[in-house]
Amino acid sequence: MNTSLVKKSLFASAIALSIFVTPAFAGGKPVKVGDTFPDLTSFGLEGKLPADLKGKVVLLDFWASWCGPCKESFPVMEELHKKYADKGLVILAVNVDETAEAMKDFLKDHAATFTIVHDATKKLVGTASIGSMPSSFVLGTDGKVVAVHKGFHGKDTAKEYEAEIEKLLSAVVAKK
Repeated sequence: MNTSLVKKSLFASAIALSIFVTPAFAGGKPVKVGDTFPDLTSFGLEGKLPADLKGKVVLLDFWASWCGPCKESFPVMEELHKKYADKGLVILAVNVDETAEAMKDFLKDHAATFTIVHDATKKLVGTASIGSMPSSFVLGTDGKVVAVHKGFHGKDTAKEYEAEIEKLLSAVVAKK
């Protein structure tokens, strides 16, 4: 197979996704560090949200089944969940696929024990102005955004997640 042709096809696909997919998600004002993340209960998400996120450190991840880096991020989030859930971390993954079936098909190959919900109406993803997949937010115990991650960059992002989570969880322990 001609590798030059493959590279050109991949590049064209990436451009098409950025032109046609990103505007479908963006719409609101981008959520940035220091902002209080919008109340998740007001968006009609499909699935069961954690009962109370107050006082918890939250890794909130927006993902889609068609997203290559999302496939890489799921095992990392699963490991973080196993390591820190009993210390106060909640991982909440918000799927933005058109159908719940696409989400379920993805989860057959990428099992997760953390909470997953579906934003079928795209209200949350639009309000938060999510423009790329995956996008994630690390929230402090007060619900304020401490870090924003656009994309998933393998070990670099995994290290950033862990450092941010450990710092926030150690602050919780120090307050007790």
